[in-house]
Amino acid sequence: MFNRLYIHVPFCSEKCQYCAFISRTPQNDELVEYPALLSQELRLNSHNARLLKSIYFGGGTPSLLKPEQLGRLLTEIAEQIGIHEEAEITLEANPGTVTPVSLKTFYDVGFNRISLGVQSFDDRFLTSLGRIHTAEQSRQTFHAARQAGFKNISVDLIHTLPEQNIEQWRLELLHALDLCPEHISIYGLTVEEGTPFARIYPPGSAQLPDDDISADMFELADELLTAAGFEHYEIANYARSGYLSQHNSGYWKRDGYLGLGVAAHSFLHEGHGVRFCNPETLDEYRHGVTTGNAKRINEQRLTREDELSEYMFLGLRLSEGINFSAFEQRFSRSLESVYGTVTTELVKRGLLTQDAHAVRLTLRGMLLSNQVFSRFL
Repeated sequence: MFNRLYIHVPFCSEKCQYCAFISRTPQNDELVEYPALLSQELRLNSHNARLLKSIYFGGGTPSLLKPEQLGRLLTEIAEQIGIHEEAEITLEANPGTVTPVSLKTFYDVGFNRISLGVQSFDDRFLTSLGRIHTAEQSRQTFHAARQAGFKNISVDLIHTLPEQNIEQWRLELLHALDLCPEHISIYGLTVEEGTPFARIYPPGSAQLPDDDISADMFELADELLTAAGFEHYEIANYARSGYLSQHNSGYWKRDGYLGLGVAAHSFLHEGHGVRFCNPETLDEYRHGVTTGNAKRINEQRLTREDELSEYMFLGLRLSEGINFSAFEQRFSRSLESVYGTVTTELVKRGLLTQDAHAVRLTLRGMLLSNQVFSRFL
C-alpha cells in the first residue's frame, strides 16, 4: 500500500557537470510521449493506493513538460486514486525552464509547492556546475512564482563547491534569505564517479574545500538559517513553521510511496516492506508499461531486522528523532532492549542526545551521520 506518489521526469535541457541522477536531453517526441507512458503505468498500479497525501514531480527537470500535460496527469491521478484536499503537490523546476506564464499555469492546474534548483547565486559557480540559468534568473523566477500564487516555495543550494570559501557561502545563504522562501535545502557537493566533475576534480583535488571547511559551511547554514526563524528539521532541510516538506518527511517516516517513470524508486507496505525501482532506460521502461509487464528492478523484500534498521537510520534524519513510545508501540519491544548499547555509546561520543521521550542526532551527529547510521545496519 502507498499514500504518496513520486513521478520521475528523466529529461534535462543539459546534463549538469556534477549530476549522477538518471537524466538526459530529450530526443524526438519523447516529451510528448512520456506523460502518456506515466498514465499507463499509473493505471497498472493504482489498485494498491490509498488517498494520496503528497505528490512530487522530480527529475531531471519536470518543468520541461508543459503545464497542460502535467495538469491532465494530475486529473487522472485524482480520478484513479484520489488526492487529499490538503495534499502537498510539488514541482521541481529549473529557473531556466519556466516563465511567468508557465508558472501561473502550473499553479492553476494544481501544483501548490515549487522547489527551485537555484544551487548558487554566484554566476561563476553556476557556470562551473553546468547550470543553464543565471543568478538573476533565479531571483526573477522566485518572484514570478510568488506572483503566480505559490505560497510554498523551496530553494536548493549546494556548498563545498570548487574554490568556494566560507565567506562566499555566507553570501549564498544571505541571498537565499533575502527572497524569504518557506523552505531551504542545503546539500554538500558530492563528486560522483562517472560524472564530468569526477574527471575534473579527482579525489584529493586542491580545488575542492576540505572536510573541515565543509563542516564549517554546514554549521554556518545551521547558525544563519535557525537565527532567521527556520527549523532545522532534517539533516539537509530547513523550513519555516508549517512548511516542512510533507512528501520527503514521508520517506523518512517510511510511509508507502509509488514511483512512476524511468528509474523511479518505490516502497510499498507489503510484509515488512518491499523496495524496488523501475528500469533505467526509456526503451525498457516503455516496453514494460505498454505490454503490461513492468519489471521491478533490484526488488528487496525486507525482513523484520531490515525494518528495525530503517526505522532508526531514516527516523534519526529528522530533528524529532526516535520517540521511545512510538518505537515500542510499533515493534512491541523497547528501544533500549534492541539498541541500548549502541545509543549509549553514541550519546557518550556526542553524536546522539536523549531525554525521557526520544533520542536524536546532535549537530555533530548530523555532520557524521553516516557513522551513526552504520551502527544500526
